[in-house]
Amino acid sequence: MVKDLTAGLVQAVVISFGYGHDPAPQADMTIDARRHFRNPHADPAMRTMTGLDAPVRAHVLATPGVPNVIKHAIRFGRDLLDDVANDRFRLVTIAVGCVGGRHRSVAMATEIGAGLRALGIGTDIEHRDIDHDILPSQTHARHGGTR
Repeated sequence: MVKDLTAGLVQAVVISFGYGHDPAPQADMTIDARRHFRNPHADPAMRTMTGLDAPVRAHVLATPGVPNVIKHAIRFGRDLLDDVANDRFRLVTIAVGCVGGRHRSVAMATEIGAGLRALGIGTDIEHRDIDHDILPSQTHARHGGTR
Protein backbone atom coordinates (compact mmCIF):
# COMPACT_ATOMS: atom_id res chain seq x y z
CA MET A 1 0.00 0.00 0.00
CA VAL A 2 1.22 3.48 -0.87
CA LYS A 3 0.14 6.33 1.40
CA ASP A 4 0.40 10.03 0.58
CA LEU A 5 -0.05 11.93 3.85
CA THR A 6 -0.71 15.65 4.17
CA ALA A 7 0.45 17.71 7.09
CA GLY A 8 -2.16 18.86 9.57
CA LEU A 9 -5.66 17.70 10.38
CA VAL A 10 -6.95 14.89 8.19
CA GLN A 11 -10.59 15.44 7.25
CA ALA A 12 -10.80 13.18 4.20
CA VAL A 13 -9.32 9.88 3.09
CA VAL A 14 -9.37 8.87 -0.56
CA ILE A 15 -8.64 5.18 -1.19
CA SER A 16 -7.96 3.45 -4.50
CA PHE A 17 -8.49 -0.31 -4.59
CA GLY A 18 -9.03 -3.30 -6.86
CA TYR A 19 -12.19 -5.40 -6.71
CA GLY A 20 -10.11 -8.30 -8.05
CA HIS A 21 -8.06 -8.42 -4.84
CA ASP A 22 -10.40 -7.82 -1.90
CA PRO A 23 -13.84 -6.34 -1.21
CA ALA A 24 -14.29 -2.58 -1.34
CA PRO A 25 -13.23 -0.72 1.80
CA GLN A 26 -15.86 0.92 3.97
CA ALA A 27 -16.48 4.44 2.66
CA ASP A 28 -19.01 7.26 2.59
CA MET A 29 -18.88 7.14 -1.21
CA THR A 30 -17.60 4.35 -3.45
CA ILE A 31 -16.97 4.93 -7.15
CA ASP A 32 -16.92 1.83 -9.34
CA ALA A 33 -14.71 2.61 -12.35
CA ARG A 34 -14.82 -0.88 -13.88
CA ARG A 35 -17.53 -0.76 -16.53
CA HIS A 36 -17.89 2.79 -17.73
CA PHE A 37 -14.31 3.97 -18.20
CA ARG A 38 -11.50 2.86 -20.52
CA ASN A 39 -9.09 0.38 -18.98
CA PRO A 40 -5.37 1.10 -19.46
CA HIS A 41 -4.74 -2.59 -18.71
CA ALA A 42 -6.00 -3.31 -22.26
CA ASP A 43 -2.99 -1.43 -23.70
CA PRO A 44 0.17 -3.56 -23.35
CA ALA A 45 2.31 -0.40 -23.21
CA MET A 46 0.49 0.77 -20.05
CA ARG A 47 -0.21 -2.57 -18.40
CA THR A 48 2.82 -2.53 -16.09
CA MET A 49 2.45 1.16 -15.24
CA THR A 50 0.15 2.63 -12.60
CA GLY A 51 -2.15 5.61 -12.35
CA LEU A 52 0.78 7.53 -10.85
CA ASP A 53 2.59 7.35 -14.22
CA ALA A 54 1.89 10.29 -16.56
CA PRO A 55 0.74 8.25 -19.62
CA VAL A 56 -1.78 6.26 -17.57
CA ARG A 57 -2.98 9.31 -15.66
CA ALA A 58 -3.49 11.25 -18.91
CA HIS A 59 -5.32 8.28 -20.48
CA VAL A 60 -7.68 7.95 -17.52
CA LEU A 61 -8.34 11.67 -17.11
CA ALA A 62 -9.09 12.00 -20.86
CA THR A 63 -11.73 9.27 -20.67
CA PRO A 64 -15.24 10.67 -21.24
CA GLY A 65 -17.10 10.96 -17.95
CA VAL A 66 -14.07 10.75 -15.66
CA PRO A 67 -13.56 14.52 -15.16
CA ASN A 68 -17.22 14.97 -14.15
CA VAL A 69 -17.13 12.02 -11.74
CA ILE A 70 -14.01 13.50 -10.14
CA LYS A 71 -15.61 16.94 -9.90
CA HIS A 72 -18.76 15.49 -8.26
CA ALA A 73 -16.72 13.38 -5.82
CA ILE A 74 -14.80 16.48 -4.71
CA ARG A 75 -18.07 18.37 -4.26
CA PHE A 76 -19.55 15.43 -2.32
CA GLY A 77 -16.57 15.34 0.04
CA ARG A 78 -16.70 19.08 0.63
CA ASP A 79 -20.47 19.13 1.12
CA LEU A 80 -20.45 16.18 3.48
CA LEU A 81 -17.81 17.86 5.63
CA ASP A 82 -19.69 21.18 5.56
CA ASP A 83 -23.23 19.92 6.05
CA VAL A 84 -23.22 16.55 7.78
CA ALA A 85 -19.99 15.86 9.62
CA ASN A 86 -20.00 16.72 13.30
CA ASP A 87 -17.21 17.69 15.65
CA ARG A 88 -17.02 14.17 17.12
CA PHE A 89 -16.61 12.40 13.79
CA ARG A 90 -15.32 14.71 11.10
CA LEU A 91 -13.83 12.36 8.54
CA VAL A 92 -15.06 11.61 5.04
CA THR A 93 -13.87 8.54 3.13
CA ILE A 94 -14.13 8.24 -0.64
CA ALA A 95 -13.13 4.96 -2.28
CA VAL A 96 -12.46 4.44 -5.99
CA GLY A 97 -12.27 0.92 -7.35
CA CYS A 98 -11.31 -0.72 -10.62
CA VAL A 99 -10.44 -4.35 -11.29
CA GLY A 100 -6.76 -4.40 -10.30
CA GLY A 101 -6.43 -1.20 -8.28
CA ARG A 102 -3.44 -0.01 -10.32
CA HIS A 103 -4.71 2.24 -13.13
CA ARG A 104 -8.13 3.93 -13.19
CA SER A 105 -8.73 3.93 -9.44
CA VAL A 106 -5.25 5.27 -8.68
CA ALA A 107 -5.46 8.13 -11.18
CA MET A 108 -8.97 9.08 -10.11
CA ALA A 109 -8.27 8.86 -6.37
CA THR A 110 -5.14 10.97 -6.77
CA GLU A 111 -7.08 13.63 -8.64
CA ILE A 112 -9.95 13.63 -6.11
CA GLY A 113 -7.45 13.97 -3.28
CA ALA A 114 -5.70 16.85 -5.03
CA GLY A 115 -9.05 18.59 -5.54
CA LEU A 116 -9.96 18.26 -1.87
CA ARG A 117 -6.53 19.56 -0.85
CA ALA A 118 -6.98 22.54 -3.19
CA LEU A 119 -10.09 23.40 -1.16
CA GLY A 120 -8.01 23.40 2.02
CA ILE A 121 -9.29 20.02 3.22
CA GLY A 122 -6.61 17.90 4.89
CA THR A 123 -6.59 14.72 2.81
CA ASP A 124 -4.79 11.38 2.90
CA ILE A 125 -4.58 9.38 -0.31
CA GLU A 126 -4.10 5.62 0.03
CA HIS A 127 -3.49 3.23 -2.86
CA ARG A 128 -4.41 -0.08 -1.25
CA ASP A 129 -3.61 -2.46 -4.11
CA ILE A 130 -1.11 -0.56 -6.26
CA ASP A 131 1.72 -2.91 -5.28
CA HIS A 132 -0.20 -6.13 -5.91
CA ASP A 133 0.65 -8.33 -8.89
CA ILE A 134 -0.98 -7.39 -12.20
CA LEU A 135 -4.17 -9.40 -12.57
CA PRO A 136 -4.55 -11.50 -15.73
CA SER A 137 -6.82 -10.32 -18.53
CA GLN A 138 -9.31 -13.11 -17.69
CA THR A 139 -9.84 -11.56 -14.26
CA HIS A 140 -10.44 -8.20 -15.90
CA ALA A 141 -13.02 -9.75 -18.21
CA ARG A 142 -14.75 -11.50 -15.30
CA HIS A 143 -14.98 -8.24 -13.32
CA GLY A 144 -16.23 -6.15 -16.24
CA GLY A 145 -13.04 -4.18 -16.70
CA THR A 146 -12.07 -4.81 -20.32
CA ARG A 147 -13.55 -1.71 -21.91
